[in-house]
Amino acid sequence: MKVIEHINKSADTQFSYEIIPPLRGKGIQIIIDMIEDLKKFNPPFIDVTSHSSSTQKFGNGQTVLKRKRPGTISICGIIQNRFNIDTVAHLVCNGFTKEETEDALIELSFLGIKNILAISGDGNPKKVIQDGKSINNNSLDLIHQINNLSNGKYLHEIANSSAIDMCVGIGCYPEKHAFSNNFDHEIDLLKQKIAAGASYAVTQMFFDNSKYFAFVERCRKENITIPIIPGIKILDKPRQIDILPKLFNIELPDELHGEAIENIEHIQEIGTSWAIRQSEELINAGAPIIHYYLMNDTSCMLNILNHLHK
Repeated sequence: MKVIEHINKSADTQFSYEIIPPLRGKGIQIIIDMIEDLKKFNPPFIDVTSHSSSTQKFGNGQTVLKRKRPGTISICGIIQNRFNIDTVAHLVCNGFTKEETEDALIELSFLGIKNILAISGDGNPKKVIQDGKSINNNSLDLIHQINNLSNGKYLHEIANSSAIDMCVGIGCYPEKHAFSNNFDHEIDLLKQKIAAGASYAVTQMFFDNSKYFAFVERCRKENITIPIIPGIKILDKPRQIDILPKLFNIELPDELHGEAIENIEHIQEIGTSWAIRQSEELINAGAPIIHYYLMNDTSCMLNILNHLHK
């Protein structure tokens, strides 16, 4: 089922999750265990992130361009077909050619996956593009390519080609993307992506619900009507107090920041309690889905789910 169908068919707030592939060289069992835990709560869908190649230096001085976290498509297939949970595969522009993107979409469609989150991706992978290949310069280009395939239009003309029908989600930023000039530019880009075929949006993580509510209100005033799913990250490690704001261009509310700093040894309890407060307020406000960024750790998430399902 497509994400937009999950949203339209349910009157109650649902809970979805985002996980990341294991580091190269690590096994799949951590993913299996997480899905086993989450399946008990009937998630509508689970996102699996995708990661660009990056330059890695080895002990002998050799540098190689490779992905630290391969396996996105395989993990999507496991979740979709072993666990019967709908899956959203992330596709990124950075570090991927259009040809690789087309191949990925074909493989995903063969696995029965109907959902894509189209994003630019992080960093500058400096991928060397081979002769005869091309790239999507941004997520808008990527959405156009996905939409072309939904009409049976491949990169190179193929007679009697089959269409690949995908529900496309996009990212949005209640606290403004780090590279955006201003919110007007942010809103304009959002409109372009919707016109290109995006069906829903998921926000960057935030810790202050008022910023989400203000962002949604502004979007509605601009006649942006697609569902906007709030994204939540549980603050559960001391280093996240400084890293998350810098990495994602977000702010921690003074109350949360102060309590976490003063009681650093209890940060998991503090972060869990804060996420419960956020979740309850979002549920009461009628959020269609709450999307949780798990970073492959479900311990705090399970406590939240047990609380919310009382």
